[in-house]
Amino acid sequence: MKIGLTTSLPIEVIYASKNIPIDLNNILVSGDAEKDVYYAEKHGFPRNVCAWIKGLYTIALRSGIDELIGIVEGDCSNTHSLMSVLRSEGVAVSSFSFPYNRDRESLAREISNLMQHFQVGMAEVMAVKSDLDRIRKKLIRLDELTYLENKVTGLENHLWLVTSSDFNSDYHKYEAELDEFLIAASKRKPRKNELRIAFLGVPPIITDLYSTIEELGGRVVLNEVQRQFAMPYLEADLVEQYRRYTYPYSVEFRLKDILLEIEKREIDAVISYTQSFCHRQIDNIILKKQIKQPILIIEGDRPGPLDERTKLRIESFLEMLN
Repeated sequence: MKIGLTTSLPIEVIYASKNIPIDLNNILVSGDAEKDVYYAEKHGFPRNVCAWIKGLYTIALRSGIDELIGIVEGDCSNTHSLMSVLRSEGVAVSSFSFPYNRDRESLAREISNLMQHFQVGMAEVMAVKSDLDRIRKKLIRLDELTYLENKVTGLENHLWLVTSSDFNSDYHKYEAELDEFLIAASKRKPRKNELRIAFLGVPPIITDLYSTIEELGGRVVLNEVQRQFAMPYLEADLVEQYRRYTYPYSVEFRLKDILLEIEKREIDAVISYTQSFCHRQIDNIILKKQIKQPILIIEGDRPGPLDERTKLRIESFLEMLN
């Protein structure tokens, strides 16, 4: 079966059950996202609701999934209502939760329930985890080519890491394509004299953000949340792997990882991105207090290129740093 996801979860379970995980977010941004958002609004979704939620509604209906798993704790609070609407449309819906306090027993119970739902045992799940961890080691190498050797662009880094949320629904094909990319990228000449930017927050719905930053003399060498999708800590224990995964938990827990990576990657400045109407905008209050580097906060609303005002703000920010 095709199992739609509203964000990353223990995909080892889905692969072990011989089903196909599909991160609906990745489908949304690879197609005509503006059209998908408009479709949801035409069918009653308010304008002042996050564009991702509206796009996910449309994708869930047209992508041919057999079931949707909504992340009801640790992601968007609107997911509850999205699931109710999809259920009324005849979509099979189930849920998964990341406990806010990172309680190990609660998370282990959620993973166990997921395994029971898909009727797989731990031995099968861990066999798949071994395969996925092999790929994740290669994504760590890709990340090193980005911030250590300066041979991979911020956009390339973003695209490879963000799609590790489901490994493009076929991790064997994904690994083969990744191997080819790593060989080619390792042969490039290093890029020089660029401002080293950390990109914090959810993957952007803006289509030309990375290219604009590079045109203005910067380069993203840390994609915070996308890197988390790749499970970079390589924990041997499945539960601990998803306890260390920072995205679903508090901003204080995210900050521990962010500050370490900012220092390790010699970051010059930070761009913190949030989606319009998202509760995560409030997290920027704490980020601004704790991060010593210059920080620019931007937000995205609908899919598409940067608006002129935001583009001018980025240009002024990078010019000031230069």
